[in-house]
Amino acid sequence: MEILNALGRRKTSVARIYLTPGKGDILVNERPYKEYFRSEILQNVVDQPFTTLTEVGKYDVIVNVKGGGVTGQAQAIRMAISRAMVELSATNRPALKKEGFLTRDSRMVERKKYGRRKARRRFQFSKR
Repeated sequence: MEILNALGRRKTSVARIYLTPGKGDILVNERPYKEYFRSEILQNVVDQPFTTLTEVGKYDVIVNVKGGGVTGQAQAIRMAISRAMVELSATNRPALKKEGFLTRDSRMVERKKYGRRKARRRFQFSKR
């Protein structure tokens, strides 16, 4: 098997991954993912495609991720890994689709409007 690559996005985060057969090492921006994502919840988010398919420790993943915050980055990585696993074998698709890992979450931050403090928040009103 050659190197598989895939792309995952969430909010403003973009994750490019390279999947190869190996012993389960996941490097995010040249650092181990447990060091990059301190939170155990985010570590589990990255692992979810492998645990769903019971393929933990069978593949090495090299990730380049940029943009957004750590939660968006973890979810972008999850999507990229899921896409690579489907590319690897079409039999993986139903399980990952059922969990919602292949669906792009299209929610984005609403833009700020003029005359407002934020997208919807108005400036404080005062009669005087």
